[in-house]
Amino acid sequence: MAKAADRAKRAARTSVWLEGKAPRTTSRRGDQPAGLDRDRITEATVRLLDAEGLAKFSMRRLAAELNVTAMSVYWYVDTKDDLLELALDRVAAEVRLPDTETAPDQWREQLRELAAGYRDLLVRHPWVSPLIGEFLNIGPNWLEFSLAIQRAVRNTGLTPYRQNGAIAAVFQFVYGFGTIEGHFLARCAAAGMTQDEYFRDAVGTVNEELADNEAVRAASELMESRSEGTVTEMWERDFTIALDLMIAGIESLLERD
Repeated sequence: MAKAADRAKRAARTSVWLEGKAPRTTSRRGDQPAGLDRDRITEATVRLLDAEGLAKFSMRRLAAELNVTAMSVYWYVDTKDDLLELALDRVAAEVRLPDTETAPDQWREQLRELAAGYRDLLVRHPWVSPLIGEFLNIGPNWLEFSLAIQRAVRNTGLTPYRQNGAIAAVFQFVYGFGTIEGHFLARCAAAGMTQDEYFRDAVGTVNEELADNEAVRAASELMESRSEGTVTEMWERDFTIALDLMIAGIESLLERD
């Protein structure tokens, strides 16, 4: 079993996908609980992370969910980090990847589809955001997603020098947007309120308590525009407009070239 301290020393190259562990699908011994395998363990991990969040996740909690001992889980994975990395790659398979090879002129639609899928993933699984920053993200599903992004951006016609900036602009924006939206939904759930109820309550409190604050007064026109429609519609509107701006930026670089 790999020690956490040893893994920390070589964090720049540590990954379950680099250490010969990922292909393990059966137990190391034949006396483990019937029906227990790495796929079942990974699926249970995703369920727990979705239901209880990253902070409450533990190998002991997972073992209880599977009705086995914690040591039984360690026959299939060496560390908790290995399991989190496997779960992270498992959910990446949920992102639908567009055909980026047969219609390169449709790069706008390809970027929109990839961006929307990435956002949905981050909102649906809030625990994904912090883990993306913890691991190398080189599992098979993340690599397929990365390849689709590279091809879509290459289809724009930007030079390789500018393609990196385009990827950063679009997908770092999506990462931030999806993370914030996911956190907002979590706060609503914790408060036992709908998005609309929470938003109205939060805005009303801020306007009342900080009525003399210059930043709050300056934002009055912006906040007034948010009164149109539901909070769900507000998220969609903001995301679409921001993505439009990103694509327009890419188009302006192409025109300049």
